[in-house]
Amino acid sequence: MVNKQYFNEVAPEWDHLRESFFTEAVREKAISVATVQSGKMAADIGVGTGFIAEGLIERGLNVLAIDQSITMLHVMRDKMRNGVNVEYCVGDAENLPIRAGAVDYVFANMCLHHVERPWAAIDEMERILRAGGKLVIADLDTHSFEFLKQECHDRWMGFKREDITEWFVEAGLTNVEVQCIGERCCAQSECTDEYASIGIFVASGKK
Repeated sequence: MVNKQYFNEVAPEWDHLRESFFTEAVREKAISVATVQSGKMAADIGVGTGFIAEGLIERGLNVLAIDQSITMLHVMRDKMRNGVNVEYCVGDAENLPIRAGAVDYVFANMCLHHVERPWAAIDEMERILRAGGKLVIADLDTHSFEFLKQECHDRWMGFKREDITEWFVEAGLTNVEVQCIGERCCAQSECTDEYASIGIFVASGKK
């Protein structure tokens, strides 16, 4: 619950914070890996204020915006007041409020390291995909910056790419690839002079 409280508190300034963490290159890479098609349905898990969703909407997709923080969803809704086809839903990545086989794409950007059981979240994301659908996750490589657990309420200090591959395969996904995005996530500690610079991967798989 501390995790949810943190995101409710930072929601109004999240867009500014996100810009200091990583650039739009992360979004472009994630969407390009998915080879999205206009008119299809995508779920954005841990949508925040709509970083990935905005790129999907620009490409003509319909979006299910899922987040545990209702405040994040409110901020996103205020930004999207232009009649775009977005459905907002409060939900947990490990227990998604979406029926099986409902979407063509699932995206989760910088969500997995906040989840208690990331392998269970990947199983859930696979569950809601239609046959032939694609799952794309962008997240942090393993690191040793402990301050992110205290200040940003990260549950996991990144992930080994071989673990991500294993979880995708165990979920039943095929054509699994884990690539380096070529970007780094950067964060300055508010309490010390420690500065984090962490590699970002993008993982994809097909149902």
